[in-house]
Amino acid sequence: MKNRNVPAPNVTLSEGFEGMRSDYTAAKLGRFRRRRTGISSMGSGADYHYRSEADFLRMLEYARDMDRNDAVVGQTVDRAVVNTVQDGIKVDPNTGDKSLDKDLSALWKDWAEHPDQCDIQGEMAFCDLERLALRSTIVDGDIIALLTRSGRIQMIEGHRVRTPRSTTRNVVHGVLLDQLRNHLEYWITREDIDPLRSVAKVSEIRPFATRDDDGNRQVAHVYNPKRVSQTRGVTAFAPIFDTMGMGEDIFFAKLVQQQIVSCFAIIREVEEGATVSDEQLGDRETESLTGGSGVRTIDQISPGMDVTGDPGEKIKGFSPGVPNAEFFEHAKMIMSLIGANIGMPLVMMLMDASETNFSGYRGAVDQARLGFKDNQRWLVSRFHRPVYLWKVRQWMNADPSMAAAALRTGVDMFGHRWNPPTWPYIEPKKDAEADLVLMANGVNSRRRVHASRGRDVREVDMENIEDNSFAIIEAKKVAMKINEAFDDGQPVHWNEIVTLPSSNGGVAMAAPVPDEEDEDEDEDEQENEDQGNQNGERNGTRNRSRADSRF
Repeated sequence: MKNRNVPAPNVTLSEGFEGMRSDYTAAKLGRFRRRRTGISSMGSGADYHYRSEADFLRMLEYARDMDRNDAVVGQTVDRAVVNTVQDGIKVDPNTGDKSLDKDLSALWKDWAEHPDQCDIQGEMAFCDLERLALRSTIVDGDIIALLTRSGRIQMIEGHRVRTPRSTTRNVVHGVLLDQLRNHLEYWITREDIDPLRSVAKVSEIRPFATRDDDGNRQVAHVYNPKRVSQTRGVTAFAPIFDTMGMGEDIFFAKLVQQQIVSCFAIIREVEEGATVSDEQLGDRETESLTGGSGVRTIDQISPGMDVTGDPGEKIKGFSPGVPNAEFFEHAKMIMSLIGANIGMPLVMMLMDASETNFSGYRGAVDQARLGFKDNQRWLVSRFHRPVYLWKVRQWMNADPSMAAAALRTGVDMFGHRWNPPTWPYIEPKKDAEADLVLMANGVNSRRRVHASRGRDVREVDMENIEDNSFAIIEAKKVAMKINEAFDDGQPVHWNEIVTLPSSNGGVAMAAPVPDEEDEDEDEDEQENEDQGNQNGERNGTRNRSRADSRF
């Protein structure tokens, strides 16, 4: 018997491999594997799987409808966006010139906080735009930010990036590509286009070049691709459309079921041959039967309804337990699947951790935060960084002094980093102590530790200096007034008026200046001070019996 797996002597190596059987079971169809559509045995790029623009737009609108009307999905997206963006991702210019860094920070803050300067519609500050950019990427799949000459951002939703039917160019759902898949142009329709009408002509769209003549990006395409051959973003809801739809139906059915069993009804049994009144006692509707065999009358369910059976018919009520125990487990499974695709664990979706212990809660939240960090990373890469570089170029063109500063040696005009927000401590004391240990032992710098918590170390230091200096000055003023009013040999020191925090985690108090003759008392006080340092705090009150200490 001829072995089919052994190539014939005159068969080439490639032909021999073609005839050999694959040893991967996954390459073969089986009785336990459902047949999947859209699979090519020759391989396909990511764009192939949403090749129909009508299906692509239908998927987008379906996701938007779920976001609008589903009781779970929309709120889950809100929680994911709020946890990722929070108060906004802060920019930290790092040009190599501290004065220039300060000027750029001030310019960015002034621009980002004023909607009239930031948004082409004049309605949203930059933090609002970044929040919408992330939300649109999750729900729609992507969003386009046009960086206009006016210095304001114009956000374009995904359904307006379209391909005219008449074009023969390499355009994928409104994105013109070259042979290397570089995004050359974005083709955007007019705002007032009829959503029910297809785009037939190239004249109905307006192309926007991705980069200007100098190669600088002027269109920011915000999306999170899963393949290198993916041109447009796809909604995060795509794998769970059926799950979300079934879950919504189940939740609705349970609510209706609860209403039904909460009603009371009068059910009458009528003997055969009796006259039955057809008086309408509630809402009623009719529906046509298939095959044209007539119509059926349906009485709507309502509290206090009166149900009359047909002659000779006996009607019995059925009242199942609502909700039953299995419903809760099934509902949690559905919501867990929804949350897993959006990056939200069940305890965060429901904002309820009553069904788990602290360790389970913390483990779930820690895993979710890894996803939030990844969201922050690609959002900065695709939205924040292009916007910041665009604004710096505009400021250089408008201010000759900045253009001159960019030419100085050691200055990187576009140098900067982004400090994404972090999350509140789950165990504040332990987490704060961990940060102190890192800084005290040189494992990490104060700058990096503060940045990991969404803070700027320079701002923190300047605020501490200002706050402490204000407290010391005011305390000294009060102490001088007290000492002038009471000449009783017991002067008050300014550190008795105010308590300041110290770098060692305790309370810092300025030590009083002793007289030379009080060396014994001085040693006792030093021992007390050392003991206080060992306990993490220092004694902030002076011994009143030391009448001979100086102010």
